[in-house]
Amino acid sequence: MRNYQKELEALLADVAEKTKEQGTVPRLFLHSCCAPCSSYVLEYLSAFFSITVFYYNPNISPREEYERRAAEQERLIRELSEQASEGREERRFYPVTFIKGAYEPESFYEAAKGLEEAPEGGARCRRCYGLRLRKAAELAKAGGYDYFCTTLSISPLKKAVALMEIGERLAEEYGVAYLPSDFKKREGYKRSVELSKRFGLYRQDYCGCIFSRREAERRE
Repeated sequence: MRNYQKELEALLADVAEKTKEQGTVPRLFLHSCCAPCSSYVLEYLSAFFSITVFYYNPNISPREEYERRAAEQERLIRELSEQASEGREERRFYPVTFIKGAYEPESFYEAAKGLEEAPEGGARCRRCYGLRLRKAAELAKAGGYDYFCTTLSISPLKKAVALMEIGERLAEEYGVAYLPSDFKKREGYKRSVELSKRFGLYRQDYCGCIFSRREAERRE
């Protein structure tokens, strides 16, 4: 079985060496599902890449929830950048910018058609991953980025294997490398919880779509 964290560490070592030798910082197009999940990923990867955070989650319902999560994502990036510029962090951080994707719930419902009753983490979720990662791959290619990936693997409920399979398939299709990743490793999820508390981030109690919300309500 592949160890995505070891693959990532080897790649980051190579990136750091090339940056030192060539003086150029590679660019990463990072799909984000929400601010809490992105917190650790940004802390970790902004030491190696110039990052564009792409908030695109047409699965989220209702629209007010989408906007609230987008606003928290933008706030986190702003506060991380302020800390870095003021020298309050020991490590070096490369620039992080933000792109807010359009709210397109119809694209999610089309992708989920026929799988409305599928369990959380199953076939419906895989289609949702594919929908969001395809949009990220398209924009990464259009923008000439070196890599793309998603923060989704930080969640204990998200399967890194499924995300890697989708990401690598799209990487081959679009010609942009997919960053090997399983961000829950190295206690990434635990660190994201700590950072969420530190920045006072809004942490939602369901994945985002109406189906996951119904499932969460049934569990309660």
